[in-house]
Amino acid sequence: MRRLLLVLAALAAPVHGDESEWRPPFITTPPEVVERMLQLAGTRPGDLVVDLGSGDGRIVIAAAQKFGARGLGIELDGALVEKSRRSAQAAKVADRVSFVQGDVLVADISRATVITVYLLPALMAQLQSRFIDELVPGTRIVSHAFAMAGWAPDASETVRLKERHRGQGDESTLHLWIVPADVRGVWRGPGVQLRIEQNYQKIEIEGATAATLSGRDIAWQGFKGRVEGNRIVGELAGRPIELRR
Repeated sequence: MRRLLLVLAALAAPVHGDESEWRPPFITTPPEVVERMLQLAGTRPGDLVVDLGSGDGRIVIAAAQKFGARGLGIELDGALVEKSRRSAQAAKVADRVSFVQGDVLVADISRATVITVYLLPALMAQLQSRFIDELVPGTRIVSHAFAMAGWAPDASETVRLKERHRGQGDESTLHLWIVPADVRGVWRGPGVQLRIEQNYQKIEIEGATAATLSGRDIAWQGFKGRVEGNRIVGELAGRPIELRR
């Protein structure tokens, strides 16, 4: 257990800045929204769920308790971090989760397979480039309430609450993004040359139709495959093919 906690703690950076500076308001996420966020991300055993601005720890604890995942909560407020740790002990999941006091804008998030966020748009804007640059393709990001500029969600839905919740009324909007592989450029294989244009997960392939990209999975007319760095491997019209950039 000690080794696991040390590994998880290493994912987060220490607090930066003056403790007296302005901080975003703390508004809890309703229990039914917590569960739906994790469901929307397809959370499963083997995932590392990193909650940015983890508050009282409820999302991280639910990820371990209900979905069998490991979890890390990163929270600026030290009192909430301590509360989260006590709650994890009470829920008997302290061996699978960790909470650290840290700044989400500089914390190491690169090992996450699921990211959950309930942060104001200004913070989302600062995190957006980090999500693309630092997360492994296929990582799922679920946001409560707020979207990202220019990056359309892969899915969005509205959750009706059983009762009104402080700070948000009687419903919550959730957004899911799957971090896309970088496929922009010219790809070549035996007798094949493709030029791919990319805007996040939206792709266009010169001379091909119905092109889609989800994480590392890529498909277009007659082809299904997977992006492996600077290779695309798969099958075109029933025969194996490999393209290189």
